[in-house]
Amino acid sequence: MSTTERHKESVRIPAKTGHAVKVNKGSLIRVTDLEGQQVVDFVAYDAQNANNRLDPGVTMDVLRSYRIKPGQSVYSNHYQPLLKMVRDTVGVHDFFNSACRPEMYEVLYDKKDHASCYHNLNQALEPFGILPPDQHYPFNLFMKSVVDDLGKIDVVAPDSRAGDYVEMEALTDLVIGLSACPCEESSCNGYHCTAIQLDVEPMAN
Repeated sequence: MSTTERHKESVRIPAKTGHAVKVNKGSLIRVTDLEGQQVVDFVAYDAQNANNRLDPGVTMDVLRSYRIKPGQSVYSNHYQPLLKMVRDTVGVHDFFNSACRPEMYEVLYDKKDHASCYHNLNQALEPFGILPPDQHYPFNLFMKSVVDDLGKIDVVAPDSRAGDYVEMEALTDLVIGLSACPCEESSCNGYHCTAIQLDVEPMAN
């Protein structure tokens, strides 16, 4: 359901698909895991300059951490804060992993033409004039990556349960893209892909 700028927008994003929307500065963006253990690949672009985009590496550099807490911001590749974390009922997300893509499924699972976050995001962002990048490097909501003492990174089942959510404030006008990750071959989504909910509430006048 699309609405005008002054009204709340609510979209149920089916399992294994993507969605994109323009949000204005000050809007509250809530992403809800409807059934639990569903990863969401989340990207954001400056609505006035698509070259200024969400960057997990820069965010970790500024935060000096691979975890983000309410009150902290997600940064762009130009070191500009794009989103502020307002509420988070889970507290465990991922900045390490790039978006899954068809080649990944071929290499890791011997499956061709698999649905992917890379394709979902490209398709969702196209109407906004955002060209497909060589790869998407998202903020992976609800994804749980575990780092051991030797530096090994394992992706395990998310901690999120039905109804858990993340709420962020847009610090500038943005185009955001989301993909309900279609990987059911690993514990990334608890071996089962489900729908997610996006709610955007504009800043009150």
